[in-house]
Amino acid sequence: MSSFVLEYVRQNQPRFLDELKAFLRIPSISTLPEHNADCRSAAEMLASELSRIGMQNVRLIETQGHPMVYADWLHQEGRPTALFYGHYDVQPPDPLDEWLTPPFEPTERNGNIYARGAVDDKGQVWAQIKALESHLASTGSLPINVRVLLEGEEEVGGEGIESYVSSKPAQLKADFALISDTELFAPGLPTLCVGLRGMIYTEISVRGARTDLHSGMYGGAAPNPFIALAQIIARLKDEQGHILIPGFYDDMIPPTPEELAAWKSLPFDEEHYRATEVGSPKLVGEPGYSVLERTWARPTLDVHGMPGGFIGAGAKTVIPAKATAKVSMRLVPGMTPEKSFHQFESFVKQIAPAGVEVDVQLIHAGNPCILPPDNPYIRAATRALRRVWGRDTVFIRSGGSIPIVGDFANYLGLPSVMMGFGLPDDNLHAPNEKFNLKNFELGIESLICFLEEAAG
Repeated sequence: MSSFVLEYVRQNQPRFLDELKAFLRIPSISTLPEHNADCRSAAEMLASELSRIGMQNVRLIETQGHPMVYADWLHQEGRPTALFYGHYDVQPPDPLDEWLTPPFEPTERNGNIYARGAVDDKGQVWAQIKALESHLASTGSLPINVRVLLEGEEEVGGEGIESYVSSKPAQLKADFALISDTELFAPGLPTLCVGLRGMIYTEISVRGARTDLHSGMYGGAAPNPFIALAQIIARLKDEQGHILIPGFYDDMIPPTPEELAAWKSLPFDEEHYRATEVGSPKLVGEPGYSVLERTWARPTLDVHGMPGGFIGAGAKTVIPAKATAKVSMRLVPGMTPEKSFHQFESFVKQIAPAGVEVDVQLIHAGNPCILPPDNPYIRAATRALRRVWGRDTVFIRSGGSIPIVGDFANYLGLPSVMMGFGLPDDNLHAPNEKFNLKNFELGIESLICFLEEAAG
């Protein structure tokens, strides 16, 4: 890294952090309509900052939901073009009473910054922008051509960006995508994610009577949708965590022996994971598979909520007319959202008890993906990370889903470099989300180096 670019980062790090705090104060919760204006404010702040640092053709791209932000700098003829991606929307902060400090009042504590979106993904988006700024301010140029595309609907499925990417606009012509929305496997260990699980997010609706009924007058004769829903859910998995949907595992591609051997060499402490990250008395899951296999390379089925009926204070003896459950499945390579949803929907209707009507809806979906680690941009990333962190990079998969990675591959033919700087205990989607301040600084330096290495 050019010494004057590095010096610029170090001199301006306090300002970078203050700017990030201002960004984090915007409650850009994409799933709640009352925060639509906040999502637009976050997009406008990003567009303003990209213009200020010297990026060109900056604009908002309107969608049916929240706007995307586009910018580019394309003055290195004959050199590669990177498509920088990130998202400015965040998850709801509930439950609020578990936050030590308010979720949208960024607070420094123990070498971290705490706020909703600190690491997922506002802090990492800001690191990308500050890496671009550092080069432009220090040298007047970038080592390679760069396009930037930031969205505001990643946390709710990303339908707007998928529609845009699938149209293959000329504005997205690039050689590879750079995504900073992942984490290091362990503190100080440079990490590249080369595999993601896909997902389908669904809602099961069960209807019994035409209206809510008195449980004394009708209990014992009228069907109870909550009981029916519980019976359905109980039959989706066995006690060992094996999914019972017929054919669900048929197409999955297992990890290679080389991957499994590499995972065994990672510094993973199962008891620390259980006690510190999960915080449960015991870990669960399919026997015969390690924790990393179960979280990276096996399908899952989880229930996220069961709204309906009476949940207020006191008592109301009502048999609800309707009950719902929000259920998701994580998918692994070889599986497709279309087939998996069809299998799930068919099985749910097959096992539904008598007396109720069942409807299953697909809310959103994303494909799983595996990225070959031997492409030139992955190699450039490993060189950049070694320059900053002084250690060899480890390759991991993630149990999470980033649907845009599949969209970039399927619609644009772009490989993705997933270079993120979070930590496993950063509380993504949970109270007290944080971003390590040293990782924020080293993340900026790593991205600066990557731009230089990719130019080679």
